[in-house]
Amino acid sequence: MLSRAVEPGDRTTSSLVRQIGPQGAVREQLAPKADSGLPDRLREVDPVRELEQAERQGIRFLVPGDPEWPQGLDDLDHIDSVQALGGTPPGLWVKGPMPLTELDTSVAVVGSRALSVYGDEVARAIAGTVAGAGVPVVSGGAKGIDFAAHDAALLAGGATVAVLACGVDRVYPEQNRRLLAHLAAEFAVVSEQPPGSAPTRIRFLARNRLIAALTRGTVLVEAALRSGALNTVGWAEQLSRSVMCVPGPVTSYVSQGVHEWFRRGGASLVTHGAEVLEVVGAAGEHLVVAPRGEERPRDQLSRSDQLVLEQVPVSSPACVVSIARLCSLHIRDADSALRRLESSGFVREVEGGWRLAGAS
Repeated sequence: MLSRAVEPGDRTTSSLVRQIGPQGAVREQLAPKADSGLPDRLREVDPVRELEQAERQGIRFLVPGDPEWPQGLDDLDHIDSVQALGGTPPGLWVKGPMPLTELDTSVAVVGSRALSVYGDEVARAIAGTVAGAGVPVVSGGAKGIDFAAHDAALLAGGATVAVLACGVDRVYPEQNRRLLAHLAAEFAVVSEQPPGSAPTRIRFLARNRLIAALTRGTVLVEAALRSGALNTVGWAEQLSRSVMCVPGPVTSYVSQGVHEWFRRGGASLVTHGAEVLEVVGAAGEHLVVAPRGEERPRDQLSRSDQLVLEQVPVSSPACVVSIARLCSLHIRDADSALRRLESSGFVREVEGGWRLAGAS
């Protein structure tokens, strides 16, 4: 009844459910109130019929306390948010065979609908790596970064779930019909909106908090300054989930919001999926080896041999005495180093002293 009659993110309802339970919340909300149509909407709901209709469509309804209920959603009742929307939803409508308990280790990948070629490439690389490692990818089922993340996760043979701002029996956007149908058949599409509900701006914003709460961390790939994806990472930050941002070109309009989030602090910089797995993994899990530049043969030399090599001229030869003086070494030590460098092909002895090998 509450899911059908109350708009998502209604803090009053979530507070009442927390304090006096769902039945008490219904009784409280049924009391006549000035300028409120909620009592009438509640009376119009036939919960038995709603659940029977949903079951016929392969849709199940989860509530807090159910074995499949994602416990991360309960955290929404324990944050003091300045946003108007919030709170744990009274329930979730789910279509698809994947148990939502599998989202305990999941990662959200979100970003702009108007993605660039760069954003598409990076989102796909990150989502593919994460999903390929057995970590489910969660996104919003929209165009742009959302679609790239879902699609790449599927191509990698991994699991992915879409959290919608409309009913799970609706298709939005139409361009993603095949994707959403596949997720509903093989994985899961999720919404706090009951079947038949249409998407609205408020419902999109309310949906964002669910994406953040269902996952261990949120990756922001591309987002303009007013992108809705920034709302998702805002919720992730408030929920003490990991926030990870992918830097873009400083001239890119669709990366301005990402860069502004970096300036605020609190986000981890990630450039590929392995770094995402390291951030959300348990201690010691998915450790990333720090990248190093290409190793050169001289990098294998001892410090004293490198010091001597630096003082060997390119063209005009230098005597061992001069080289030793420049290196602050004993002549005997400098000579030994030169002999080792010669055997390794770095220097050669010519008339008048030493110079670099290969110099004309």
